[in-house]
Amino acid sequence: MEYPGNLFVVAAPSGAGKSSLVKALLELDAKLSVSVSHTSRAPRGQEQHGREYLFIAPDEFRSMVDRSEFFEWAEVHGNLYGTSRAAIEARISHGDDVVLEIDYQGALQIKQLFPHAVLIFILPPSWDELKQRLIRRGDTEEAVIAQRMENARHEVAQARHFDFVVINAVFETALFDLKSVVQAQRLKYATQRRNRSTVFRALDLI
Repeated sequence: MEYPGNLFVVAAPSGAGKSSLVKALLELDAKLSVSVSHTSRAPRGQEQHGREYLFIAPDEFRSMVDRSEFFEWAEVHGNLYGTSRAAIEARISHGDDVVLEIDYQGALQIKQLFPHAVLIFILPPSWDELKQRLIRRGDTEEAVIAQRMENARHEVAQARHFDFVVINAVFETALFDLKSVVQAQRLKYATQRRNRSTVFRALDLI
């Protein structure tokens, strides 16, 4: 089924800058909104329920899985994360453009269920830089950093399955590239035909 709205799915290894880029993109693009995912983990730092995530108990999460209420869900670093199917479909069916920040497993699940979704992978410029970013953001325990780096090598290998790749070496450049992907999707023939049908009819294209 085609929807008038676009669904952008952004994935990246931990420390690549995905959340910072998406936050900056949302500040630049008033037509884009972020979908808040459910998670079974506890809030970190200043995180608030309903802002960064919808924090629920593991048992409640599993019940939602059993009821097929998630568009996608995955276990990441021992915690469960999922995206509400009803919430996403309601928004894109009304013409909203929605961006999801999820791991690669969830992104590939969504692509199977929603072929028109645009998958974007954020890459670090190097393994050394990724490690330094993990250290700078507070993942100072050596075992934690080692686990993140091991996971990152597997995650980065999945980038070939995505539609677009943005390398976050210089933040401003990566942000420009990410915004360009969003705008390019909006200007595709099929998208314009769907969303600007009045113009297409006037030009005998429908």
